[in-house]
Amino acid sequence: MKHFPRIFLIAVVGCMLLAAYGASSTPGGTPTPATTSITLNVFAATSLTESFNAIATAYHQMHPNVTIKFNYNGSQILEQQIANSAPADVFASADSANMTKASDAGLVNTSRIFVKNRLVVILPINNPGNITSLKDLAKKGIKIDLEATAVPAGKYSRQVLDNLSKSPGYGASYASAVLSNVVSLEDNVKAVVQKVQLGEADAGFVYRTDVTAAVASKLKVIDIPDPYNVIAQYPIAVVKSSTHASEAQAFISFVLSPAGQTILAKYHFITTSV
Repeated sequence: MKHFPRIFLIAVVGCMLLAAYGASSTPGGTPTPATTSITLNVFAATSLTESFNAIATAYHQMHPNVTIKFNYNGSQILEQQIANSAPADVFASADSANMTKASDAGLVNTSRIFVKNRLVVILPINNPGNITSLKDLAKKGIKIDLEATAVPAGKYSRQVLDNLSKSPGYGASYASAVLSNVVSLEDNVKAVVQKVQLGEADAGFVYRTDVTAAVASKLKVIDIPDPYNVIAQYPIAVVKSSTHASEAQAFISFVLSPAGQTILAKYHFITTSV
């Protein structure tokens, strides 16, 4: 019995170590046991696919008990899905309009802009429309693929065309001439990339980030000058119905951190802190 105090002390220390290593703190929330597996449902704009997949890999290495499950789609579709009670923990939109709509409906907590993006025009590598400049998009017979007006990229594209029409170098009829060449409207930017890549359209408007390593060799890119371009702002927020609110906030904190911003910069986003 003379060894009892020593044994007891070892047992107490062991319990303290288990408690320390068996939990992971999350900003603004109760520590979550590391042995508890959690799946976060992240609803994110399609243009975030590659960068968010990379972010999820890095985050999971830091938090092995947290698995990120993505739902990528047009921001307008994601907002509607959340409004219809789809299980979501985080909403990352490609525009402020859909985030504001979700906020006004009481679906999300306070959002923050975490990254920005800009538009470009893409062409198939063989360039069947013989397009060499933005002016050529107004030529009769050119087939253009565009996102629908409800899609953030579609809205931004039309704003770009309006901006160009106000320039003497393009003329007031430029926007209407380009829009008359539109042969298809898509629900998200990846659909435009796919159709242009396959040669089903001569040109399309997408984000710079959509010209990924996987498709860059199959596309040509025409930059849109900054005075006419539209800088897309991406907000992110915790969904109020989330059952893992503190873990969702921790993921958002990582996206906003230098580590998360560095990953986003690698995929050609305009970051807030890098």
